[in-house]
Amino acid sequence: MRIRLDRKHRTPGVILGIITLADVVALLVWDAFPAVFPAGSHDVLGAASLALIAVAYLVYQFERRPAAAELLKAIMLAAAFLFWAANQFWPNSPRATLYNDIAIALFVLDVFLVIVGWPATLPDSSFGES
Repeated sequence: MRIRLDRKHRTPGVILGIITLADVVALLVWDAFPAVFPAGSHDVLGAASLALIAVAYLVYQFERRPAAAELLKAIMLAAAFLFWAANQFWPNSPRATLYNDIAIALFVLDVFLVIVGWPATLPDSSFGES
């Protein structure tokens, strides 16, 4: 049975999440006022948001100590975000399309695994699942 993480164990993930949200706000401010930012900052802000939330999610999962299959699925999802971040950070790279396609494949696989119910786990009350 999974229990909800106490505040102490959620803190590292929450702090990374707050930093990520601040980065997202900066990204949206860039959309409204791009001239205020240095050249190339949009790529950095977009990539940083994706990479930071991947790390925050992994930190949360490691604190949760899920079963091996759940941890594998979490690592796969974080990898999808990191490949997406790579695509955002290096949009002109010859491998940008590959990074994007790997991210798409991992996101699609993740959702498919949710649909088929793998891994079979108890709902996680910290995500409000029922």
